[in-house]
Amino acid sequence: MNLLPAIFPSKHSLRQLGGGLLSLSLPLGLIAALAIPGLVSAQQPPQETLPLPLDQVRMFTEALDRIRMSYVEEVDDQTLLENAIRGMLAGLDPHSAYMAGDDYDLLQETTTGEFGGLGVEVGREDGYIRVISPIDGSPADRAGILAGDLIIQINNKPLREMLPEEAAQMMRGEPGSEVTITIAREGQDPFDLTIVREVIALNSVRSRALIPGYVYIRISQFRVNTDTELENEFVKIFHENSELKGIVLDLRNNPGGVLQASVGVVDAFISEGRIVYTKGRLEQTGMDFSATTNTPAGDVPLVVLINNGSASASEIVAGALQDHGRAIIMGTRSFGKGSVQTVLPLDDRRAIKLTTSLYFTPSGRSIQAQGIEPDILVDEAFVTRRSRNVMQYNESDLQGHLENGNDEQTQAEEFAEALISAEEVLVNDYPLNEALNVLQGINAFKPTAPASTSGSFAQRDLN
Repeated sequence: MNLLPAIFPSKHSLRQLGGGLLSLSLPLGLIAALAIPGLVSAQQPPQETLPLPLDQVRMFTEALDRIRMSYVEEVDDQTLLENAIRGMLAGLDPHSAYMAGDDYDLLQETTTGEFGGLGVEVGREDGYIRVISPIDGSPADRAGILAGDLIIQINNKPLREMLPEEAAQMMRGEPGSEVTITIAREGQDPFDLTIVREVIALNSVRSRALIPGYVYIRISQFRVNTDTELENEFVKIFHENSELKGIVLDLRNNPGGVLQASVGVVDAFISEGRIVYTKGRLEQTGMDFSATTNTPAGDVPLVVLINNGSASASEIVAGALQDHGRAIIMGTRSFGKGSVQTVLPLDDRRAIKLTTSLYFTPSGRSIQAQGIEPDILVDEAFVTRRSRNVMQYNESDLQGHLENGNDEQTQAEEFAEALISAEEVLVNDYPLNEALNVLQGINAFKPTAPASTSGSFAQRDLN
């Protein structure tokens, strides 16, 4: 298949999209395969073609003819046939779909560039549009849209039985323009949010220090260059931390994206073994990815946070690290999107996105409709810190107390500043607080030497 070959240069000779949606404009389970060598396409038909059932073909053509002749308004043949193709795919599973016209352009935007919209990942549930997750820092995120919300109206137009891609197209638009969406949230009456569209820049990786020696890394989605972004973060992290004691990798509400990027992320934490493999009806859809010896993260203790909004490529990462015993998985069960979609061109402006295989973790687990079960179940909650009792005091509070002579005042002040800078995020994020506690417990019972890495960053080829 020769679809978009210049956009997806590959370290492993192909690049895939692992089912998670990256943009506002397409449904959850965007695309899981692109430019796969040898995969069946319009230019390369299957070696064995099954005969069509003639009775059903006659029924289809009769229905088509009756609609053409009897529908209340005249409908052109192209519209009817495209609707038929769209219906065939929609009836298979939530992730197979017909893409025509601008959808090709939108596909490129969602995986490699920027787009104008709200920045929310959507799927379908009970005939309505379900929010999988808002993109970090997007207008949807700032407006307070949450994973699990149902979007029931856009600009006062009901969305009942509307396809996710159609609803998403309604939410896209020129930056600076407004769109009003009606949200249904459990335990609340429906309410409206008027949001200003922006150019959504897909910056997928960021990091920060929690307390000295412990680092937080957030991956919001898996883009083409997410593995390279992570590599760059490690360069910064090891430059700023002479002794790294623990990493929290946050994959919560990460809907997935480029499969190849998820492979690169796992590769940053393990130095050998299988990462993920796929199986389908066609032999060509079977693929197998393994780790390389270059491992920037070394053996630093790792906790991975997941929740119900963690889907597809996120589940590949969590499942692989869990199977290898490389990380402790914390949070709630993930979404369970374990299927692979392939883009099959019909002509220059049309294609079908078809589910062609399932992917499996290194131990052979299928994630489909099951998800990743965390090693430690931690629900979303807030930490409530008790204020210090004014009647309690320490030796250092006594007037005229003796100094200890250790000359550690500066270090104590720096540590206090680090705690203050991390205080807000830890108090407002109970799972993250618990992840930090676990990492500190690991180091308390098994002190960790300064982190080692396998190979230099300059030598690691993630492109």
